Amino acid sequence: MKSMKFPKRYLIVLLTFASTCVCYIERVGFSIAYTVAADAAGINQSSKGTILSTFYYGYACSQVPGGWAAQKIGGRQVLLLSFVLWSSTCFLVPLDPNRVTILVVARLLVGVAQGFIFPSIHTVLAQWVPPHERSRSVSLTTSGMYLGAAMGMLVLPSLVKFRGPQSVFIAEAALGVIWSFFWFKYATDPPRSEHQKATATGFGESLLPIKASQKIKVENGGTTARTSEIPWKRILASRPVWAIVVNNFTFHYALYVLMNWLPTYFELGLQLSLQEMGSSKMLPYFNMFIFSNIGGVLADHLISKRIMSVTKTRKFLNTVGFIVSSLALMALPIFRTSAGAIFCSSVALGFLALGRAGFAVNHMDIAPKYAGIVMGVSNTAGTLAGIIGVDMTGKLLEAAKAEYSDLSSPESWRTVFVIPGLLCVLSSFIFLLFSTGERIFD
Repeated sequence: MKSMKFPKRYLIVLLTFASTCVCYIERVGFSIAYTVAADAAGINQSSKGTILSTFYYGYACSQVPGGWAAQKIGGRQVLLLSFVLWSSTCFLVPLDPNRVTILVVARLLVGVAQGFIFPSIHTVLAQWVPPHERSRSVSLTTSGMYLGAAMGMLVLPSLVKFRGPQSVFIAEAALGVIWSFFWFKYATDPPRSEHQKATATGFGESLLPIKASQKIKVENGGTTARTSEIPWKRILASRPVWAIVVNNFTFHYALYVLMNWLPTYFELGLQLSLQEMGSSKMLPYFNMFIFSNIGGVLADHLISKRIMSVTKTRKFLNTVGFIVSSLALMALPIFRTSAGAIFCSSVALGFLALGRAGFAVNHMDIAPKYAGIVMGVSNTAGTLAGIIGVDMTGKLLEAAKAEYSDLSSPESWRTVFVIPGLLCVLSSFIFLLFSTGERIFD
């Protein structure tokens, strides 16, 4: 690897990209494999929903602890531990829908383990990536989620068909082990020799976890222990932090509602067969992958060329992404053909991903030293949004079915898509008012 032409930080970014890709293959894979196994065993829809949602409860609980662990222990180490834990769980747990307790515990463990991943990644990227490369680095890393989801939906159903549902668990565990090997072999902390340069630019060694044994000199010639107290009160009382939290909530509300209910909209709302739609149903997620990276490159270009300040760049991309997405979401029930619905949902998800170059990178702007902590707080809100949104959408559709007798009319779906659309508008204004690109936590 020493002969590689690109800097080590690029390798770190590529490995974090691969980590998010593998994680979303696992999430999609479990849904596919469990659904097939549960249907074969005659499990009712309510029980299936309980198992499928268990992951998110574990995931929500570990976001803030994940940020704390990454800050205190180190994002590199915590990320590796997370992968080892969830990969081992996938490998060891049998996929038996009738053994509910085992599956619930397993999914909670996987959720808790994966909840440490994004806070750890943000801590690692804050250490390695200089400010002028942060947008495209974070965008590339998070775009792995969408590519992983698309790859899982395209490949894993065939694996289930030919090798059975349990084979998905084995394949996911193997991917996790392979990634862990490369991360263990090639991932390191930033070089100590670059300490002064790193400190000056707001990344690098100055953001590494500080051990209790480390000392610093004081003016009287003595030494004292270096401490790194996390300013919890300042973080939780910060308006820019809450601007990130609100936008993270909205992003994941819209994303999880579409991920979980768009197939139902195609089948019941538009009377379309998902099998006949082929690979076209995955275009919205590929669009997210593309637009996420476009947003990152565009943001870094605007900042590095001094076309816009960091603050204006974040607000500009966040506003454009969320406002266009809101229009597409509210227009979605109007489209009554497969092509129209695919186009509209692709625009909605694509511009949501573009907006991530605003709020999702802002953690590292305002608090590079505590990026994992802030990410943990905001991602907890995002996970809760998924739980609330998916559950509430089911209740809204039940009410619409009672009123309209079925779910084939546009009216029965209007509220489902208007809610995330209005949330996008509200969140974009909050981000415009309260966000900043300046560093406010030292």
